[in-house]
Amino acid sequence: MQPIKMVDLHRQYLTIKEEINHAILSVLDSSEFIMGRVVSEFEHELSQYLGVQFAIGCASGTDALLVAMMAMEIGAGDEVITSPFSFVATAEAVALLGARPVYVDIDSRTYNINPSLISERITQKTKAIIPVHLFGHSADMEPILSLARANDLKIIEDSAQSIGAKYKNHFAGTLGDIGCLSFYPTKNLGAYGDAGVILTNNSSLAQRCRMITEHGSRVKYYHEMLGINSRLDSLQAAVLKVKLKHLERWTEARIRIAQRYTQALSGLGLILPYCAPCAKHVYNQYSIRTPRRDELAAFLKEKGLPYSIHYPFPLHEQPAFREFIDPGIRFPVTEAVTKEILSLPVFPELEDGEVDAIISSLRQFFQRSSS
Repeated sequence: MQPIKMVDLHRQYLTIKEEINHAILSVLDSSEFIMGRVVSEFEHELSQYLGVQFAIGCASGTDALLVAMMAMEIGAGDEVITSPFSFVATAEAVALLGARPVYVDIDSRTYNINPSLISERITQKTKAIIPVHLFGHSADMEPILSLARANDLKIIEDSAQSIGAKYKNHFAGTLGDIGCLSFYPTKNLGAYGDAGVILTNNSSLAQRCRMITEHGSRVKYYHEMLGINSRLDSLQAAVLKVKLKHLERWTEARIRIAQRYTQALSGLGLILPYCAPCAKHVYNQYSIRTPRRDELAAFLKEKGLPYSIHYPFPLHEQPAFREFIDPGIRFPVTEAVTKEILSLPVFPELEDGEVDAIISSLRQFFQRSSS
């Protein structure tokens, strides 16, 4: 057996090679590399799939967050509530605009922001809440939306890891004022480089977001506002347009693999991924928890099996955010999870024999330890 990878992008490419090559060659033949027709086609098809009115392509998921907040005029002196357990981009985008990320601890089952703790962190400076739909599972949006309405706050959903995930039959990223997606290559819908998209049903926000991605311009060389250069290029749009047709099939494969893990690993003393009854989990990551995480990681490494740790350091303990943290504040659930979490391979092309090998090694580790 070849070494198992955490994510095997080449294996996926081989399954759609003809479609991808044709799409890329079509862009090369058209020479419409920026703002080409294929970008508009992908935006339309994505908005149709997600049931949202506007999809505005941009250069990355990080830029999607930046552009969303710029469109809402979030900046110096403002506060934005979010999770301390996420990829750095969530809080980084807030800080880059001069605003202050304000953290709220996570739910111990979903690892998403705990809605019951949000209200105590709202101040007169609070402008928005960024719930992160982590690992492919949506945050508990209903109470978050209620809080936002009651306090006149904007909701920006960080759905970078959760395209296709659902909350009460609504797609993650479509419930708030704006949703932000990442198409980083390892995402469930991944480009062949960096790419992202902004989702909204608000025509005014959509117009502002599109202008911001094009240097604040609607008319060439006429700039109504300050913006940035963050356009989705045609080559990435062409790749994503092909891949979007396969997303549901890939999602179902991820769910099947996750179900196999859950069935086989139950009873070993692990905390396994949770899926709320109102949610559809799309498993960008299959993340388990154990107090013996570091021992398990060493064991898997010795066996030549892949794993990853998402995430080993909470955002409130990162040096980059030191100036934004109130001295002495703790987030106990987040801090416990960062010491115990470990992710297993769950990409759609993972073969049955590879899943068996991973399960067998995990069972060996825990059964040996308990004997």
